[in-house]
Amino acid sequence: MPKVGDVALAMRHRAPAGQRPKEVNMFFHRLYFIIPDETQAAQVVHDLETAGVSVRHIHAIAGRGITLTQLPPATERQRKDTGLRLERLAWSGNLALFALAAIGLIASLAGSSLVGGTMSVVLMMLTLTAGTLFALRVPNTHLDEFRGALSHGEVLLLVDVPKRRVAEIEELINRRHREATPGGVGWTIEALGI
Repeated sequence: MPKVGDVALAMRHRAPAGQRPKEVNMFFHRLYFIIPDETQAAQVVHDLETAGVSVRHIHAIAGRGITLTQLPPATERQRKDTGLRLERLAWSGNLALFALAAIGLIASLAGSSLVGGTMSVVLMMLTLTAGTLFALRVPNTHLDEFRGALSHGEVLLLVDVPKRRVAEIEELINRRHREATPGGVGWTIEALGI
């Protein structure tokens, strides 16, 4: 059970629930934690709820043959790591668009079209910028990294929080639950259920 002083850090600078404005977040950071068993994971979930993380933003995954009864289960899309597929699709689409723009640039130069060449260069710069931002700014931890731990009977806890709460929640779990191993940070879009 959490002590008032332990959870106070997570609750600091937060208005009471009835006075807080509704916060609309579409893009969340997903924190991954490996926890030895379901009982310890349930204690982590309780502390997260006490700190203001909704149970709908907490998801648990276990290895094959293990049924979790005390934890909020991950959806099928979360278990299949749909986010990874979306990342690959976006990356491949960006590369294809860059290639088409490069072909357009070559065709424009061959046909002496200044407008076509300019549009192609602008498109290439946009796709280059988008690819760079994607590679450098989007956190990218995925489920494949945890298959070994799951096969040994450990529980993977996925916690979706706004970017501004990432450090706070990591610190809370690290301080209160030494048995929880941080596994990295990913991303999720709530509306897609991934």
